[in-house]
Amino acid sequence: MALRPAHVNIKALDPSAVGRFWAAALGWTAYSPGVTTYIGPEGGLVWPDPVVLGIDVVPVPALKSTAKNRVHLDLATTSADHQAELVARLRAHGATPADVGQGDVPWTVLADPEGNEFCVREPREVYRDTGPIAAVVVDCADPRVMARFWGEAMDWTLHEVTGERAVLRSAKGVGPYLEFLRTPGAKTAPDRVHLDLLPYPGDDKAAEVNRLRALGATDLDLGQGDVPWTCLTDPEDHELCVLAVSS
Repeated sequence: MALRPAHVNIKALDPSAVGRFWAAALGWTAYSPGVTTYIGPEGGLVWPDPVVLGIDVVPVPALKSTAKNRVHLDLATTSADHQAELVARLRAHGATPADVGQGDVPWTVLADPEGNEFCVREPREVYRDTGPIAAVVVDCADPRVMARFWGEAMDWTLHEVTGERAVLRSAKGVGPYLEFLRTPGAKTAPDRVHLDLLPYPGDDKAAEVNRLRALGATDLDLGQGDVPWTCLTDPEDHELCVLAVSS
């Protein structure tokens, strides 16, 4: 038994506008199958995508707080020219420079139209085959704890684990990485960005949720009421949802 990441969930006051931004940023398409806006590769809505991690932008009644998100996206580039072109294009679509204390680094930190931080990475060989999203990056206190929990929670392969970072990727060797970086500071606001996980067809969602609880997950009440997904937090209080398998 294991779960797979279904998509990156981003909360937004205006999900259509934020969805359009991320579609333009990634060169993908914004789909509106319901109240959320899903961003995935062009050619028709495929969910869950077998290769990439799509983005599902969900409506919430409030803007992001001033606190830095604990989860963000890193975007891949293939050359210095590509990095500069992408930054310029993103700013034309509404991105703004963001200062998260990064100092003098070779990547560019921006925020989407509702303040969600992300990075445009300098060219790195490791990200050559990830697609437009190089990595989903998670701030944490102890990467080893995160590696144990998420390595058991999902069917992704653990590539690296040290006291400073842990790195996972799909066992198929496709799509973005999931990176946990040791970062100072504790949670001060509800997560604006998180991963939604999905059981495989034939697996029991309730059993998967109980398995996550046994690994250290905790139930989370966001006022969601009676919904087909289950809200949890991991051992460091990062939010996640386990979705129901479509029939």
